Amino acid sequence: MVTSELRLDANLKWLFTEKPFEERFDAAASAGFTGVEYSSPYEYPAADLVRRLRDAGLEQVLINTPSGAADSPGRSGYACLPDSVPQFRDGIVRSLEYATALGAGLVHVMGGVRPSEIRWDQAYATVVANLMWASEQAKQAGVVLVLEAQNRRDVPGFVFDSIEQAASVVKAVDSQHVRLLFDVYHCQVTQGDVLTRLREQFALVSHVQIADAPTRTEPGTGETNWRSVFAELKALGYSGWVGCEYRPLTDTLAGLAWRGDFDV
Repeated sequence: MVTSELRLDANLKWLFTEKPFEERFDAAASAGFTGVEYSSPYEYPAADLVRRLRDAGLEQVLINTPSGAADSPGRSGYACLPDSVPQFRDGIVRSLEYATALGAGLVHVMGGVRPSEIRWDQAYATVVANLMWASEQAKQAGVVLVLEAQNRRDVPGFVFDSIEQAASVVKAVDSQHVRLLFDVYHCQVTQGDVLTRLREQFALVSHVQIADAPTRTEPGTGETNWRSVFAELKALGYSGWVGCEYRPLTDTLAGLAWRGDFDV
């Protein structure tokens, strides 16, 4: 099956930052986006965000689970931290409440940075146990939880630095409510061989995010072969959203020319 076009959503943490956050919804809609994602809705009442989505005619695609302060152990999430199970569970409950209110079908569960005193197998087992519990909560809410790998240059010590590690948790939990987020940028930076890895893990993928390597700017400004990536997604029959999670090289609107260049 080959799809004719891909559904792009705007990540409002990264795009339209020329404007205050509250104004980015209308800006995204004016630029032709029909969906948005962003990591943290928690600073705003859900009702305010619902109104902005409705007024702009946008769909909320994805939010992240809460993370801790920048200098805290939970700065990139709590899922892998053995001593932070209560914080993880509280975060799942809160994120599912927001996802339900906003109509978001996906919640990105932040894996977390593994403390040096915690062995990787301990961290991995903690993630699996946490996701086993969280999958039941997600099932009741009708929401899908997604996991991603992050590159070790941008997020040193992140519990998953390969797409295969994240996929192994999805397989271990074995729930339709725990799936994979395939981030092309993180995969390219850490591993490369993006097309092969996309094909190998595609059956587990429920969301895709994009940015060009090495500087996390828009497609066409770096080393990634985007014609091949987009063609592969279409050839695989990918019908989910593609989150534009990049830092525009100049300003957002000028940078959106890539959509026409790559016929997406």
